[in-house]
Amino acid sequence: MTTIALKKQFSEYAIDQTHNPKNSSFEQLAQLLKGLQVGATQFASLSLDERVSLADSMQQGFLNIADAMVKAECDYKGLPLDTPAEAEAWALGPTFVIRHLRLIKESLQALKDEGNTKIGKVGRTIDKRLSVNVFPANAIDGILYKDVTIDVHMQADVTEDKLETQRAKFYKQPDHNGRVVLVLGAGNLAAIPAMDVLTKMFNEGKVCVLKMNPVNAYMGPYIEEAFAEAIVKGFLAVVYGGVEESEYLTHHDLVDEIHITGSDKTYNNIVWGPEGSERAERMARNNPVYTKEITSELGCVTPVIVVPGPYTKKELAFQAEDITSAFTMNASFMCCVPVSLITSKGWQQRDDFLNQMEKVIKTVPTRKAYYPGAKERWHALTDDREDVTIIGMEEGSNMPWAMIKGLSPDADEAIYRNEPFCSVLAETTLNTNDTIAFIEQAVEFVNNKLWGSLTANLIVHPKSMKDPKIAEAIERAITRLKYGVVSINGLNGMDFASGVAPWGAHPGSASTDIQSGQGWVHNSIMLEGVEKAVMWWPLTSFPKPAWYPSHRTSHKLCRKLTVLEQNASWTKVPGVVFPGMQGY
Repeated sequence: MTTIALKKQFSEYAIDQTHNPKNSSFEQLAQLLKGLQVGATQFASLSLDERVSLADSMQQGFLNIADAMVKAECDYKGLPLDTPAEAEAWALGPTFVIRHLRLIKESLQALKDEGNTKIGKVGRTIDKRLSVNVFPANAIDGILYKDVTIDVHMQADVTEDKLETQRAKFYKQPDHNGRVVLVLGAGNLAAIPAMDVLTKMFNEGKVCVLKMNPVNAYMGPYIEEAFAEAIVKGFLAVVYGGVEESEYLTHHDLVDEIHITGSDKTYNNIVWGPEGSERAERMARNNPVYTKEITSELGCVTPVIVVPGPYTKKELAFQAEDITSAFTMNASFMCCVPVSLITSKGWQQRDDFLNQMEKVIKTVPTRKAYYPGAKERWHALTDDREDVTIIGMEEGSNMPWAMIKGLSPDADEAIYRNEPFCSVLAETTLNTNDTIAFIEQAVEFVNNKLWGSLTANLIVHPKSMKDPKIAEAIERAITRLKYGVVSINGLNGMDFASGVAPWGAHPGSASTDIQSGQGWVHNSIMLEGVEKAVMWWPLTSFPKPAWYPSHRTSHKLCRKLTVLEQNASWTKVPGVVFPGMQGY
């Protein structure tokens, strides 16, 4: 069934001449919520076989719309088709949604066959908490992402017995018989709204009304077509609009809870009311105006801590490209892009490293600043500064890349307090020559000076880790970092893309100081009591990762990877490996 036919039959949304969905009327929203309320009870009681069948149809639906979705995103974001730039639209759109659905199906099948989801090796952290290996999720992951691991560190009260009995909680001890979740979708990536919905549906047994963000509302019809069966059965509705529609849904009696991927400002407006003295008084009394359950992912001033070590020129160049590939991805409109680079003032390779980063950035074309307010934020952070390097030109809607260098950790910098969400990265130098002191000071700085609690990065040389004192300092730094995802030597976004690992903010934030949010998404093995996910990468790898700007065949690789992720077939592995090797 076509997207427009689905709309006429189920949502009655009008489509304008440019195929952008028009705002849903309050009457339409009310009607859809009534349908979802009925569907919620039915959905909560579905058998595991029925859930597997539904997930399978949603996965097949995403495979069917993948090409069209990628073309639409490339057109909107100014990415040329049939070039390596196209890979971004695959990776940030259908590829990992399809992977996530495969992993969900595997967990549901394991629940049916064995009564529990499958986990990897269980260990202990340096502070004696349980850790659970979740990636590689299978042998193919181990080949495609060689020597990359993700371990989930559990909260202190999680015992081995609780680890077994409490995961997949909804399927063992349901805490509801049907709930309606409003998902306020992210505007930057096509995958986020879809994967947020999948988490709420399959991890928690709840039906969803997905309100698309106006920035990427054009993606809504593709999601509708892909998830047609869930919509037909009354388990999902996709709706459109701005602030008024969001407020209507947020306060509607038939909405039981909310999930937000967006801004802490949006969260605070909902929970505490408009900014001002009344809000401040309510926060001081811990008396929110909104008391429904809210989970959220609200961005981050993402740090990269570069620990001095015996890096070769090749290793330094590899890590410089790793950081810059993340920085330039999606025109820097991602909550996990590096924003704050932390270096040691006495590090002899510091200038070489920064120069190498600049060299890589110069090879990356400037990007369309499609996200609202990006130009204003960029200029507010860079204008009238002598310590900023501008790479590229501001032309039309394209904005240059900017690197601010040599900031003091004691300075009152706007980029410390606010996620820029534009193409600006800042370096802060710590005044110490001692490696262990640097690690301790860096953790203190990012925990207490930078806003956010979502994800942090460390770069540390394997030879440094052979020093027992440095190794212990790194392990303790990982436990002390107040971030939900910590990545060592590689792209933190792979935790998001893995589907199996939890993605979310460190659980220590209160609603009065929400930081990067509360709650976890993805987490296809449905762990409970998560503190953080910790990802380890090799310092360098061969072939180079597909997301590097210099990779020449990444678009071909991502197409093949999308097909492979449907069922993780070994017969499809050569189709991924070959373009991966060609692009080196």
